[in-house]
Amino acid sequence: MRTTRARTGRGRRRGSWSVAVGAALTLTLTLTACGPEDDSAGGDDGGKPVASESSAGEHKIRIPDGVRDRLKEHGIDLGKWENGAWRKWDKDTWLRKAEDYVNPIIDGLWDPDRMRRAEDPQKKVDDGDLADDRGVTDPAPAPVEAAAVTPPYHDALPEAGKVLFDSPEGSMVCSATVVEDPAHPGKSNLVWTAGHCVHAGRKGGWYRNIAFVPAYNNAGKPTAELEKATREEIAPYGVWWSDWAQTSKEWIASGGPTGGAGAPYDFAVLHVTPENGGGKSLEETVGGALPVDFAAPSAAKTASLTASGYPAAPPFDGQALYQCPAKPGRLSLGPEQPTMYRIGCTMTGGASGGGWVGRNADGEPALVSNTSIGPVRGGWLAGPRLGKEAEDVYRAVSDKADNLS
Repeated sequence: MRTTRARTGRGRRRGSWSVAVGAALTLTLTLTACGPEDDSAGGDDGGKPVASESSAGEHKIRIPDGVRDRLKEHGIDLGKWENGAWRKWDKDTWLRKAEDYVNPIIDGLWDPDRMRRAEDPQKKVDDGDLADDRGVTDPAPAPVEAAAVTPPYHDALPEAGKVLFDSPEGSMVCSATVVEDPAHPGKSNLVWTAGHCVHAGRKGGWYRNIAFVPAYNNAGKPTAELEKATREEIAPYGVWWSDWAQTSKEWIASGGPTGGAGAPYDFAVLHVTPENGGGKSLEETVGGALPVDFAAPSAAKTASLTASGYPAAPPFDGQALYQCPAKPGRLSLGPEQPTMYRIGCTMTGGASGGGWVGRNADGEPALVSNTSIGPVRGGWLAGPRLGKEAEDVYRAVSDKADNLS
């Protein structure tokens, strides 16, 4: 989620929802996502045809067919990229447009320590952003205490996991959900998250080294034990790199680290491929995928939604999976923007992108939103109400999948 305040230090963490608020009436909203960290190594191939492969020390970069040419078009030298050029965020070379997405796989980049120490990205909104709400916004909901999911997480929520990525501020983390692919029933490689977990919005571009880890820390090990955990223990279902991602044109045009602009369109869909190859899809590997409901009822007609995620800002540390079941209300950020869902929930930064699950017309569980913003002190979350724009993004990534396989 996104906050309005500068990040404070908690060990290596730079982002926090618990920052002191300067004025009592200031409302600060945060994107629940990720945070900076050391640059190490880790990567994945996904079993696709390899057009280029080189090595640097213990790591190597793997480029599926077609990606190498796109990299060259953007002036990216593969050898330099692998050896650290991806850490350079020059605004003149930061890829920004929807069609510019490239995400070369670097073997070993997401090692256990790097995964564990990635932090949450944040977005802020102050009370001025809520001033012209057309009288639509409901009273702020009472906080709902986030409940820890009983491990193993895969048994309770096989579709849930983390999105890891690198930003100019360092290594970051969001939450995400495996969703069905209408073009590949039972064999989906699609993941739903927040737009601010993949793209910086109006003043930035695509983040790098984007990967999905289903059932992160599946056994629910305490943080102290994770310091010595193997990659298999932290990522029992593997690391899945995003070979394609798409977010809304509205997020790219207006989204940012502060203010409410873009938040009602703060969603994204990833197509992923397994780091270590293999013939099974993500859905087959984890044993499930949620349908997405683009015709979900309004907040007034919705009895309950359940938000899930890995909150990372204090008092949480990003290593455990939590849930908040709550009755949704409405949040309006302005007369020109769609109304968002809002629920009471104490999850903090890191939960961004996590799925909100309700019941579809058939009474079956379905994803109806994702966490986007929340106040810096915690207490509630807001997520976009998914409509035509979200469905267009979803269908476009599904259609793209055949060209990536």
